Amino acid sequence: MTSLITIDDVRAAADRLAGVAHRTPVLTSRMLNERVGAEVFLKCENFQRVGAFKFRGAYNAISELTSLQLTRGVVSWSSGNHAQAVALAARLLCTSAVIVMPEDAPASKMAATKEYGAEVVTYDRYTEDRAAIGEALAVERGLTVIPPFDHPLVMAGQGTAALELIEKTGPLDTFLAPIGGGGLMAGCATAVTALAPGIRVIGVEPVDGDDTKRSLAAGRRVRIPVPRTIADAQATEVPGELTFAVNRRLVDEIVLVTDDQLVAAMSFLFDTMKIVAEPTGAAPVAALLAGQIERLGTRVGVVISGGNISASRLSALIADHGPQKSTG
Repeated sequence: MTSLITIDDVRAAADRLAGVAHRTPVLTSRMLNERVGAEVFLKCENFQRVGAFKFRGAYNAISELTSLQLTRGVVSWSSGNHAQAVALAARLLCTSAVIVMPEDAPASKMAATKEYGAEVVTYDRYTEDRAAIGEALAVERGLTVIPPFDHPLVMAGQGTAALELIEKTGPLDTFLAPIGGGGLMAGCATAVTALAPGIRVIGVEPVDGDDTKRSLAAGRRVRIPVPRTIADAQATEVPGELTFAVNRRLVDEIVLVTDDQLVAAMSFLFDTMKIVAEPTGAAPVAALLAGQIERLGTRVGVVISGGNISASRLSALIADHGPQKSTG
């Protein structure tokens, strides 16, 4: 079967993003290395435009639209990071954007999406279908759909994060990234397996949002109830059709982390490295700190996928899930 995306697609995306997306830093921590027993390289997409890797895929996809499509505008759906990414990319490419967002999306993410100039349409994530709402708007208004993950250009754009990581670090033994809909992993796995043959590719999901783990075990896409997890960017019910086709070939393992482990990783990153990571962004580090992965090797690459969390939300999560919650 012909691959949906290749390393050439990721490189083409990198060319389109050059000078537009930030080439985010790769950071290391002696304390993290000692805790994990390996040299860990953190690709910090929390420093990307809109505070998350999502800008890469959104801009790559919208930049390839025709002039007529740009005139009519785009529509998408997201709990926050892809929403902001599409909104900003649309503004930069002189088109309009409509974003379908859950009513309970983090307030900071919804506000930022509006500030970038997008029209926001809200829905109830537990009773309504966001994709159906978006598709209906596309038909009604003549908009082009830019899915949050299930699109070859979106996947290729996300893969540029791993392309930059390998260019900076050289060969790696293991690569970790969070998995929600699967677009980040599909693009990154395409890049790292092409550039570092033999690398182990590991995805990290919240325990209550393990749709990809279940799907890989079953050999088909498995739908789960809407996850109730602090990792809102991973509250997906089922892997994307296209992303799953890529990830089932390239991902070696999925590990799961609890909300408490996510908050412990967020606290560790903040305290030791002064990195602000949202729950999903901290997921790979949570897996490392919890000792969830065997046979890491000596060189490990990690994507910190985003940092869109307010100070009040971060402090509230630490109060609710930190070690002090069980004392007394």
